[in-house]
Amino acid sequence: QAFIDAQVYGIKKQKYLEDGEILDRELGLETLLEVLQRKMPLRAHAHRADDIMTALRIAEEFGLELIIEHGTEAHKLIAELTEANIPIVIGPSFSNRAKVEMAEISWKTAVRLNEAGVLVALTTDHSVTPVQYLPLCAALAVKHGMDEMEALKAITINPAKILKQDHRIGSLEANKDADMVVMSGHPLDWRTRIERVYINGAKVYEVI
Repeated sequence: QAFIDAQVYGIKKQKYLEDGEILDRELGLETLLEVLQRKMPLRAHAHRADDIMTALRIAEEFGLELIIEHGTEAHKLIAELTEANIPIVIGPSFSNRAKVEMAEISWKTAVRLNEAGVLVALTTDHSVTPVQYLPLCAALAVKHGMDEMEALKAITINPAKILKQDHRIGSLEANKDADMVVMSGHPLDWRTRIERVYINGAKVYEVI
């Protein structure tokens, strides 16, 4: 119903603009209107398979760009997600089964989705799990079967692609932001420490 209300608001807004009149703005509907116009994605917080399917149905009905976030039971909908080409942000997989929606939480979910060709990113859902544990999330995905390079992509270039920022960030390439870290070892090894940090090519931190 909210998107139908936003559609009606959009028609009304266009008429007011054409007539040179001032419309009393409704900020909530303005945001949904931008989603309808695909100026921003619909980021659906959904753990259970039925909730994910509801998001897929709404996105199809209104022609929305959709991102599924959390996706605890997304492994049950691999065919639907691949067919619709929907990216998914998995996590926080560190969490316990504190609510019924997370009964099937598993690191295997990200592994299976990635193997099926779904664009997958990992999240800690900071501050549920502090963001500094993101590399450990990738390491645990590897432990449960994800290819090592795919796990690195899931915390670097894949989230950048999902947010349409991969032209700037997510990988080290010419003409991208020169933001990088130099580490003491493998990025997925919990013993590894950050030695230097560069932002826009300038060193902003160094271990002395």
